[in-house]
Amino acid sequence: MTYERHARAARPGGPAPVATVTHDLGLLLLRLVVGLTMAGHGSQKLFGWFDGPGLSATGKGFTKAGYPAGDVMAVLAALSETFGGLALALGLLTPLAGAALIGVFINILDVRGLHAYFPPKGVELEVALFAGVLALTLTGPGRFSVDHFLPVLRESRPRFALLAVALGVAAGLVTFFLRD
Repeated sequence: MTYERHARAARPGGPAPVATVTHDLGLLLLRLVVGLTMAGHGSQKLFGWFDGPGLSATGKGFTKAGYPAGDVMAVLAALSETFGGLALALGLLTPLAGAALIGVFINILDVRGLHAYFPPKGVELEVALFAGVLALTLTGPGRFSVDHFLPVLRESRPRFALLAVALGVAAGLVTFFLRD
């Protein structure tokens, strides 16, 4: 059932949920902030933009953090963050973008450690961005997105959302267990 049909369906004991413009604008705002933040972070690794380290230094960082083939891991992380973030911002193949970023965040939180939540060594920003990625993966990108024009993604939203979360967690854990 599409979101629009669901929104018009009567619910026993209460009014039907209504898809509103403000709901979709909220999702657009969340997508743009989280997606572009992740794309910018990835482009620091991939291209050295925004005073980033570039691939060589990022690869050395992955090796130092205990990942095998640090240069390969740097490319995978940079591509996942850059293109996952851009796709999330556009609302393009949102479940796959979410899966890519979920895998990244599992490893970011592992490397950063969960010793402190607040600065200077805390992970509050990472947790907030991760929550945004999870929320968008589970709820979908809204009407102001490329996915809105792809009927298969509108019709199968819950199934694709859950599969994407499972895929992202699995990819993140596989990468996590590769680490020394």
